Amino acid sequence: MVCLDEMGPEAAKSFPGRQPLPPRGAGAPAVRATQEIDYGRRGKGYIFGAFVPASGAAFTAPYAGRTIVNWVDFLTQVERWLPADAERVYAVLDNLSTHRATDVLLFALAHPRWEFVFQPTYAAYLNLIEPWWKTLRSLALKGKRFETWAEIEQAIGAATTYWNAHRHPYVWGRRRRHRPGRPAGLGLTPKVA
Repeated sequence: MVCLDEMGPEAAKSFPGRQPLPPRGAGAPAVRATQEIDYGRRGKGYIFGAFVPASGAAFTAPYAGRTIVNWVDFLTQVERWLPADAERVYAVLDNLSTHRATDVLLFALAHPRWEFVFQPTYAAYLNLIEPWWKTLRSLALKGKRFETWAEIEQAIGAATTYWNAHRHPYVWGRRRRHRPGRPAGLGLTPKVA
């Protein structure tokens, strides 16, 4: 199973992040962190991605637009990226018209091991690449300023390489956090007015 989608449009701009504020001295009131407004009209594009939840492997490719030609080109790159010994490839994607175009159906006919599984409308959470996009944004974009689209491409490529070096299977659901156990004994008695 491979989850496919696109992230964007992303523009070359400043992406907010956590940055500590310098201390203002004793007794000074706390101030909010501010960032200069950046409209980011320095280039934009889309990041197409493939994510295999069972292994945690990810593949990304930047494109200038979200077109059918770019999508089919991305599918051919994913076909080369996936292991050749896999008998079936179940591709989970949304109902975008680009994903259902005639050229994509021709791709499916040319590659018989592929089967497209379209998620229901308004159910983006069923595609497991969506939470991975959040991780990729925090690795590549958060707290940085980009002057050109090429810088974003480099940052996305470096973040994907980092992720694949430290990948792990994706487990759907919230991460379990350790909570200390309750002390043994009687519960608190209710307060009576």
